[in-house]
Amino acid sequence: MSFPRYPKYKPSGVEWLGEVPEHWEVKPLGYLCAKIGSGKTPSGGSETYTKEGIVFLRSQNIYDEGLFLDDVVYITEETDHDLRGSRVQEGDILLNITGASLGRTCLVPVGLPQANVNQHVCIIRLKDSAARGYIALSMKSCWVRGQIDTAQSGAAREGLNFAQISKLSLTIPPISEQTQIAAFLDRETTKIDELVAEQRRLMDLLKEKRQAVISHAVTKGLNPNAPMKNSGVEWLGDVPAGWSVASVRRIVRRIEQGWSPECIGRPAEPEEWAVVKSGCVNRGVFVEQENKALPEALDPIAEYEIHAGDILMSRASGSPDLVGSTAYIRKTRPKLMLSDKIFRIFPEPNIDREFFVAVFNSRVMRSQIERAISGAEGLANNLPQSSMKGFFCMVPPTAEQRVIVRFLASETAKFDTLTAEAQRAIDLLQERRTALISAAVTGQIDVRNT
Repeated sequence: MSFPRYPKYKPSGVEWLGEVPEHWEVKPLGYLCAKIGSGKTPSGGSETYTKEGIVFLRSQNIYDEGLFLDDVVYITEETDHDLRGSRVQEGDILLNITGASLGRTCLVPVGLPQANVNQHVCIIRLKDSAARGYIALSMKSCWVRGQIDTAQSGAAREGLNFAQISKLSLTIPPISEQTQIAAFLDRETTKIDELVAEQRRLMDLLKEKRQAVISHAVTKGLNPNAPMKNSGVEWLGDVPAGWSVASVRRIVRRIEQGWSPECIGRPAEPEEWAVVKSGCVNRGVFVEQENKALPEALDPIAEYEIHAGDILMSRASGSPDLVGSTAYIRKTRPKLMLSDKIFRIFPEPNIDREFFVAVFNSRVMRSQIERAISGAEGLANNLPQSSMKGFFCMVPPTAEQRVIVRFLASETAKFDTLTAEAQRAIDLLQERRTALISAAVTGQIDVRNT
């Protein structure tokens, strides 16, 4: 679909913006705002989170498509009272101002219950509520994102301060035209978001099928005709006759935890030492970039360095779904250390390391993990070693473990390829979304009559 341009343009006065429609203005965001501020984290940190209560929004809940509340946490009314300066209102614009999600932004929707934000989220409240739809969309444009990329500061931490946010330049048409542009973009981005949602549903389905394949292989084996026996564990049912069922403490020699000093709030450079974050093994995949640089004043602890062949498990996370995520480290950069929120697990010699990881990523193990942390949810979402050692798992002969590992490598690769294709489709759709918003809010296309 092609769109016309405006009849007349003028220089914007901003070199890298170029021309804007003749009747538009360019203004700093602060000129339009009644408030620019952020929230804060409760004094007790994640220990104060509860299972229910008042919504507490973090940067992982803020997306360009809107608020994602699947892993939202809550705080008590008492904590809310201490954080009352960080309460959001319907129509506020929320902007992530630190970390990897810096620049993600969305509008607080109608009907959101009382909510607060933490210090990584900026609250932008406009003087004129009629402009919020247009301004919220403008904040997603390439034009504003480019300014954010330029403005982010600090060698110790990527981020924006309130003065920088206030100085972000926006292109401002008359209010009636803002309404027309916002309505057009709402329609068009909704279509794109629906296509993105379809791809996300496909990815969820692939994830479920992938886990089902893993779960069946590590609990029932690969031979459908194998004789079965009672496992002795009611909820586990029958297992192949040649297998045993054991508690984790019987198949693990040693479990280590690392060190969590006060680190620099950015990923380490290749030559620097770093401590991995709990998210480094999210959903069974090791992401070495999930780390924080160790300050030069602190000496690294060499025995905590992570090596290829290690098994790492997240023992604590802000999200209960990620506690117990386990990954086999095939390769890693040097100078990465364990944090105290990560277990490094050393299984007995008769346990194939990749088989052990597959077991911990199965539904049977996931259900045990969820039961173990249910009492701690909203507090620390912590998996104690004592609980983990008490889990039951299936133990085939070592040779059969390796056959299962090879089978799962082949089968999961197929799911991973399809998942990657779905993610590429999402990336292209999101690029189209951003490009359309950028063209409309900078006046490069005229959508008034669409």
